[in-house]
Amino acid sequence: MLAAIGLDETHESAYRALVSVGAADVPDLARRLTLGEPETERTLRRLERHGLAAQASGRAGRWVAAPPGVALGALLTQQRHELEKAELAATLLAEEYRAQAAEPTVHDLVEVVTGAAAVSQRFLQLQLGASAEVCALVTGSPIAVTGMENSAEEQATRRGVSYRVVVERTVLDLPMGLVELATAIGRDEQVRVVDRVPTKLVIADGSLAMVPLTSRTAEPAALVVHASGLLESLAGLFEAVWRDALPLRLGEDGTVAEDGTEGPDGTDLEILSLLLAGLTDASVAKQLDLGLRTVQRRVKRLMELAGVTTRLQLGWHAYEKDWVSRRGRGAGL
Repeated sequence: MLAAIGLDETHESAYRALVSVGAADVPDLARRLTLGEPETERTLRRLERHGLAAQASGRAGRWVAAPPGVALGALLTQQRHELEKAELAATLLAEEYRAQAAEPTVHDLVEVVTGAAAVSQRFLQLQLGASAEVCALVTGSPIAVTGMENSAEEQATRRGVSYRVVVERTVLDLPMGLVELATAIGRDEQVRVVDRVPTKLVIADGSLAMVPLTSRTAEPAALVVHASGLLESLAGLFEAVWRDALPLRLGEDGTVAEDGTEGPDGTDLEILSLLLAGLTDASVAKQLDLGLRTVQRRVKRLMELAGVTTRLQLGWHAYEKDWVSRRGRGAGL
């Protein structure tokens, strides 16, 4: 927990042990930490440099812990100051970059990244830099990063970044395919499936995309596309594939099941008809004797099923797919 202020696991354990006893000799502390005495001595010296420990006066070889509130507070203040300086430097660099890119050339709009390590690093950076949404098309043959190696995805979802992912059906047959998909769905990612995606693709916040380059060589390569007409085309490609894909959900047995063949049920259609008649979610819930969250959850599912992002689009889709007329009773629309 103290890694952010420069302490590794060993040093943190030593400081915690010292705090718990107040003061200790090197041999005693070495036994507590199951370390050799020379290594324990080096650890204590490191804590001393951080102001977290000091040698007891009048007794050689005995060490005392510095008060955490004072010692750690000073380190945290220093760390905050360093972060503030780094943020300022990042802001200045971003301003300088924007000034230089006011009239970008064609070469500035597309980067070519070559090599497995470089492609992997850029792929992770793209996700870590996202603030709102990441969209991805996934094939069964990753170029540089597998789903289980994609630690940036978990970090991004923890920060509130939403994911919309379309996988081709071969992913379900991979050894870890279902595990990776179940993990993604467990993080509230939206996952859909199609028989085949046209290309691997990842888009961050609609402003940066990455697409692989096919090559006869074994060395992986990818294009990083900045805001441009090409990026808009790639975003349009994703949306088209997303609309035609089938949602995936976790089954009761923990496996991933396709939800594409299942249409809206009778309750869904009643909710939809009442909403189209102008009732609010709360009024619909009261009318049908349902919980408000149940109504909202079902509406969200209908939107996913329809492949739309707004309720207005859902209403249009309902008429197009003849969902409303299927109800066949109740208020007319």
